[in-house]
Amino acid sequence: MPAKRRVTIALIAEEAGVSVPTVSKVINGRPEVAAETRRRVERLLHKHGYRRRVSQSDGPAGLIDLVFSEIESPWAMEIVRGAETAAREADAGIVVSVLHTHAGPGRDWLERIAARRTDGVVVVASKLSATLQGQLNARATPFAVVDPEGEPAPGVTSVGATNWNGGLAATRHLLELGHRRIGMIGGPADMLCSRARIDGYRAALETAGVTVSPELIRHGDFLVDSGRDHGHALLSLDDPPTAIFAGSDMQAFGVFEAARRRGLRVPDDLSVVGFDDLPLARSAWPPLTTVRQPLQDMAAAATRMVLAMGRGEPSQARRVELATELVVRESTAPPRAGRG
Repeated sequence: MPAKRRVTIALIAEEAGVSVPTVSKVINGRPEVAAETRRRVERLLHKHGYRRRVSQSDGPAGLIDLVFSEIESPWAMEIVRGAETAAREADAGIVVSVLHTHAGPGRDWLERIAARRTDGVVVVASKLSATLQGQLNARATPFAVVDPEGEPAPGVTSVGATNWNGGLAATRHLLELGHRRIGMIGGPADMLCSRARIDGYRAALETAGVTVSPELIRHGDFLVDSGRDHGHALLSLDDPPTAIFAGSDMQAFGVFEAARRRGLRVPDDLSVVGFDDLPLARSAWPPLTTVRQPLQDMAAAATRMVLAMGRGEPSQARRVELATELVVRESTAPPRAGRG
């Protein structure tokens, strides 16, 4: 039986009908390659299981790239803490990139990481295009997605939370207190976690025999201003809600502000539930009832998975969902007499 031919850049170039420098440019994420040529080379790299050679004397780089679409909230800081904890356990460090867009990492970012060695990439709350997946695979760079914005492609490692269960638990809590007019402020309509939380809200209402009113459902961006603005809009309705489930703690704090500006007291006049259980939730006034999302654990799990893939260890699971938990504090109470 003939010996198996070693997979080299020259072999890939020969089969693709291109030059060795062209294959090298694809592997390193360089822009000056035609799209069809890039796809053909990436397919061959994947087909042959090409792995970029690393000097044995160098060993692991000791770096994980943590990529955010935005980092303007305490939510992102919890993700950073979790990733740092897992990286530190492996004697590795974290490099944080902020894209300022939910479109996912682009070619400029890929070129930057190509200029340095990295043990893997953790992408947070962003889209991961098929093109970028191909480029990361071509460079044998392990990657995982935390809280993916959309449905992850088959084979993509992802870590999320039980958002549907969290939305269900938050809404059931308000129903059990006697509320029937319950507002919902989700995140962007196209985000997977937001849709799941709203679906859980709908399921709780429908199970309780309460009509789901479209005018009570709003879409924000998970930040304070959208909670304030949508809170004002909900409380301005002819028949305003007696409770609001905000799809994030930051939006819940915005609802607090909207209620305060209207002379309403939480929870006497309006009950409010958040989602995340950020450290600020405990110190808010009143302390916020919320759904605990294990953000640090999610980031740590994704980081450990990427590091394990980099060591060549088989993946135990491609998709992981960590449990959420309702935490009842002082921002929820039964509705005032005569309202519900």
